[in-house]
Amino acid sequence: MLVDRNVARFLSFDEDSVLTALNRISANKAGFVVVVSGSGRALGVVTDGDIRRWLTDAPSIDLEASVGGIANKNFVSASLSSPPSDVAGLFSDRVRAIPLLDEIGRLAAIAFPRPGILQIGQHKIGEGHPTIVIAEIGNNHNGDVALAKRLVELAHEAGADLAKFQLRDLTRLYGEASSSDANQDLGAQYTLDLLARFNLSVDALFEVLDYTRSLGMVPFCTPWDLPSLQALERYGCLAYKVASADLTNHEFIRQLAATGKPLILSTGMSHEQEIKETVAILRDSGAQYCLLHCNSTYPAPYRDVNLRYMDRLKELGDCPVGYSGHERGWSVPIAAVARGALVIEKHFTIDRGMEGNDHKVSLLPDEFAAMVAGIRAVEESLGAAGPRVMTQGEMMNREVLAKSVVAAIDLSEGTLIQAHMLKVQSPGQGLSPNRLDELIGKVVRRDISTGSPFYPSDLEDEIAKPRNYEFARPWGLPVRWHDYKSLLDKTNLDLLEYHLSYNDMSVRLEDWFSVPMDVDFVVHAPELFAGDHILDLASSDPEYRARSISELQRVISLTRQLRQYHARSSTPLIVVNMGGFTTAKPLPVEERAERYQLVSDALRQLDREGVELIPQTMPPFPWHFGGQSFHNLFIDPAEISDFCARESMRICLDVSHSQLACNHSKWSMHAFCEAVGPYTAHLHIVDAKGVDGEGLQIGDGGIDFDGLAAVLMETCPDASFVPEIWQGHKDGGAGFWRALERLEPSFGRVAQIARA
Repeated sequence: MLVDRNVARFLSFDEDSVLTALNRISANKAGFVVVVSGSGRALGVVTDGDIRRWLTDAPSIDLEASVGGIANKNFVSASLSSPPSDVAGLFSDRVRAIPLLDEIGRLAAIAFPRPGILQIGQHKIGEGHPTIVIAEIGNNHNGDVALAKRLVELAHEAGADLAKFQLRDLTRLYGEASSSDANQDLGAQYTLDLLARFNLSVDALFEVLDYTRSLGMVPFCTPWDLPSLQALERYGCLAYKVASADLTNHEFIRQLAATGKPLILSTGMSHEQEIKETVAILRDSGAQYCLLHCNSTYPAPYRDVNLRYMDRLKELGDCPVGYSGHERGWSVPIAAVARGALVIEKHFTIDRGMEGNDHKVSLLPDEFAAMVAGIRAVEESLGAAGPRVMTQGEMMNREVLAKSVVAAIDLSEGTLIQAHMLKVQSPGQGLSPNRLDELIGKVVRRDISTGSPFYPSDLEDEIAKPRNYEFARPWGLPVRWHDYKSLLDKTNLDLLEYHLSYNDMSVRLEDWFSVPMDVDFVVHAPELFAGDHILDLASSDPEYRARSISELQRVISLTRQLRQYHARSSTPLIVVNMGGFTTAKPLPVEERAERYQLVSDALRQLDREGVELIPQTMPPFPWHFGGQSFHNLFIDPAEISDFCARESMRICLDVSHSQLACNHSKWSMHAFCEAVGPYTAHLHIVDAKGVDGEGLQIGDGGIDFDGLAAVLMETCPDASFVPEIWQGHKDGGAGFWRALERLEPSFGRVAQIARA
């Protein structure tokens, strides 16, 4: 529960006009005002909804009428002295704010439900949000403003979200004590000496905080006393860190809470009872707070860290929790994130050999960057606790490594399946072995040869069957050498898109083709070549790029030969994944520009006579045969458009890939298609989900196909398409037939005519 004692913005006097109350509601953005008498006694509550109803029901509208006349006198309130738990029990879906009244009924405060998420600048602390990483610079600047700024720069480069400092009024903290005082203990003398030499003045610190802001980071500070807090309030700090040493300083905790700013409190050097006492004060003060588990030993032995206590701390505080680490290295903070830490604080230095205790337990810039990278990797890997869902990469590997139910003998259509007719063998291209028993007693609906797999459709009462389809643009199917004839005979397609493997490059075409067919064709160039060579015209390795150019030239030669077997072909299209992937992390913008230039240089080395190469739009996280990479090129619509305009090229718009890119980068798919549609020669139409769920059946993902069809009709009405459903060719093309059925209402000729 949050308690706001600044009640002036929430009240209107009963003699105020309705217009005055309405303006106050608009200004306080809370949606209500409390109507009070001249002496401050609460008389009622008026919400913006009350005013709207009054405007609707009143026979005539007089905005100068007294607001007291429309106040709700039966409002929910509580005594200022009520236990917080009692007040919290009054909240409901209808009651989101509770006036707190003093002993004579005057408005003293407003209670609000405590949000589950704290916000500091653009950063949110709460479940479902990235862990906030704080670089604790503290006094590691050793009193040097230039060094402080350099530390901020390095922390920013290392991935820190907040750069934290400390501010002390030494006279207020230590009185007349000094390091030369012989009565001081050795530890106190040492600390006083360091602080006297390294403590930044208020103006010097503000200069550093300003510099932090200029880099786009949030300046953050620990005030050690009231004068320091007051100075930071004048500066306009967004939040405060409370040092472990002040956790039992109840009066100071109340002063910090009174600012209304989010508080992050370390709990080192404290007994559990002391933590409970401070939590009670924070709750009573209506503070927004986060507790950090901490062991205040420098350095803290691993055996004393006790990360499991974070679970208990979350229970005690009923708040977000994090970890402030003083141990050596960065493995413990990463483990803390895996256990639920939403904030990580770690000391930061440029040299562990510098004078001062904090340097010795601080991370160097490269170490801090490694910690941040580890934290982000752990966050990404945590996922969700719901039912397990197989990833796209697992599905690809399952097909190769798993097993399927296959026919043990030749089976004719109409045969009643018995156990001896079935066996299990690799690969996993069909029905999983755990469904074998479901097949027994079923009637075979097609001729199945020995060793051929059964499919889920063999268990279904109704299956998708091919027919003739009516689309408003040329369309076809993805095929291989071995299945193009069977698919061609089943429907009225306009083209075949040959998806080539590197083995397909070595066949004799006359073994697969005889006479010209009355269709057009497209070639999808292999992505993988012998020796695990993934085509990459953007490779920074000249030798690797040269081989990619050579392999793509072979694809061009094969495509020229294919023309003779396709009567409708003029200039065949070759879909190419141009490359530009990385395995460690995405490339920055400037490096992407360099890679695009490498693609341009490679294209100029190719003999493209008689064919048209069309780069395929790519997903942010492509699957390379069971493994995932980062893609960098042909993802951003502006970059794609610029490349096409510069090179006079068209593209293959893979809507699944590009929807994933839009999901990842929070782009509009409609705007994406508006940008690249004019350069689109060919389409891969397939559904998508999340940031890496590609190749899904139409309707199994999140693409709005009605909206997609409309924008593509405007920007590329003549572009051809294939339904590139993953594994759609199996079971006689069942996946393709289902996709075409589902696409006709959006992309069909009737639908497009109606839309036009």
